[in-house]
Parts: sequence; C-alpha cells; structure tokens
Amino acid sequence: MKIIFTKIRLYWPLIKSLQTGLLVATGLAGFMTVRCPIFNLPTMAGLFISLVASISGSTILNMWWDRDIDSKMGRTKNRPLAAGKIDPREAFWVGLVLSLLGIGLAVAMDALYGLIIFAGLFIDVVIYTIWLKRRVCWSIIWGGISGGMPILAGRILGLGSFDWVGIMLSLGILLWIPTHILTFNMRYFDDYKAAGVPTFASSYGFKITRITIAISSIFAAFAMGSAGLGIGMAWGFLRLLGVLSIGLVVLAVIMIFRPSERVNFGLFKYASVYMLSSMLLMVI
Repeated sequence: MKIIFTKIRLYWPLIKSLQTGLLVATGLAGFMTVRCPIFNLPTMAGLFISLVASISGSTILNMWWDRDIDSKMGRTKNRPLAAGKIDPREAFWVGLVLSLLGIGLAVAMDALYGLIIFAGLFIDVVIYTIWLKRRVCWSIIWGGISGGMPILAGRILGLGSFDWVGIMLSLGILLWIPTHILTFNMRYFDDYKAAGVPTFASSYGFKITRITIAISSIFAAFAMGSAGLGIGMAWGFLRLLGVLSIGLVVLAVIMIFRPSERVNFGLFKYASVYMLSSMLLMVI
C-alpha cells in the first residue's frame, strides 16, 4: 500500500492536476449545456472517467517526451521525470495505457465522441509536443485546438452531432489559450530560452506578444458570449459573463500600455478563473 501511495505522489505532478481538472470541467460543462446531469449520471460518470484518463495519459506522455528540456528549466527541473525519480519507460507505458483506456471508453460510449477525444490527444501529443513545440512558437495554436476538444466532445456526446454552439465553445477556449500560455511564457522567459523552446516573446518580442494576448482575449470573450446566447443563457447570467469578459480584456489592454510582472501574472491567474467561471455560468 505504501508503494502505491508513493507512486501516486510521484505521478500526481505529471498529470498537471489543475490543468487536467480545468479541461475535464470544460468537457463536463459541454455535456451539461445539452443534458441534465441528474438524469444522465451513468453517462456523466463515463464522460468524467474517459476525460480524466485520456487527458492524464496525454499529459504524462508529454512529460515523458519533454523530460530533457524540463531538466534545463528552473521551473520544471524537479519534476519526477526530469529529476530521474521515475523510470522513463514506466512513465511511457503508464501514459499510453491511460490514454488507450480513455479513448477506448469514449469510443464504447459513442463513436463520434471517441473520435474527438482521440483527435484531441493526437494533436496534443504528436502534432504539438513531438512535432512543433521545439520548432515554432505558433505551435500553441495546435495546443489550443487540442485544449478546445474536451468541451466540443462533451457537447457532441450530449447532442449526438456537431453544432455551431459547440464549435464556438471550442473556439473560445482556443482563443483563450494565448492569454493563458503567453503570459506564462513571458513570466518564465529565461527558462524557455535556456531550454531552447521558441515562444512568441522570444520570436517577436514582448510588445507584439502583449498585443496578441489582447486581440485573442477580445475574440475569446466574443466567442464565449456567442455560445452563451446560443445555449439560451438567462440575461442575468449573460450579463455576468459579459462583466467577466470585460475584466479579461481590460487586464490584457492594461498589460500593453502599463506592462509589469504584477499585471502579467495577474492576467495569467485571472484567465483560469475566467474560464472556470464561464463554464459554471454555461452549466447554471
């Protein structure tokens, strides 16, 4: 039993629990914009398990591939794989098995839902992490597409097909990704430079990166607002979503004209709160 708990403690940082939790929350929210969870508990349980398994598996595989660059960054050098606390072969098989279990359960529940889950995992691990992350800063677009797959998958599982609302929800997350990631890239600029990972800040400079964040935030707010209208969100909740969106845009604009480490990190934290709050409003 002690060995099991030790393994769990080692693998917990590898699944990036906060990131995984946020992505799972978007998938559940996508489903609940169509179906009532009270009357669909078995489906909700399957959705939750398949998302947790597939997202955790893909994240472990990403960590397995990136263990060499993680060891060069002060922020990540103590991660279990980078620090040599976990055998890379073991981590690879754990990540692969979790991924296959998540995809297998998703396909068993619904073929189209399973296809979207597989697409998200493939884009994240193969296209974003293995192929593009170390080559071009524009790789974050593919990371954003992958990040938007859980909410689209949840919506499709509930609806049985694609619709424009699901696409707008997914697009909202894709456009939100730069706010979340690029602020992080600027905060840890030296780390990414030391690891040789190209970022917007290193490729185009901080000013262009801040402008990109502001523009992306505006379009993300528009996409989320449009999706809110599409699902028939009550006016009061829609106004609250609007206030949250204005806060996101205002912080992004302030960062252009009055850049500081405090504003940058504040926007990074607010971006996560904004997305989680948006998902709660969509569900309510």
